[in-house]
Amino acid sequence: MAFKIPKIPPTTSKSIRFPNPMIEEVEAAIQGQDCTFSAFVVAAVQAALDDLHRQEQP
Repeated sequence: MAFKIPKIPPTTSKSIRFPNPMIEEVEAAIQGQDCTFSAFVVAAVQAALDDLHRQEQP
């Protein structure tokens, strides 16, 4: 299999508000990790969407 350079999916900037304690928790969770706040939020939203899709299936 040949190596393929990954393509970055198109993104759109969204401005959302988080409760301050939640921001502090996320920042503590990613401290020292190779992860940005945005990447954490995207992964968390994807996990929530996956869970919702699983709930919809009979």
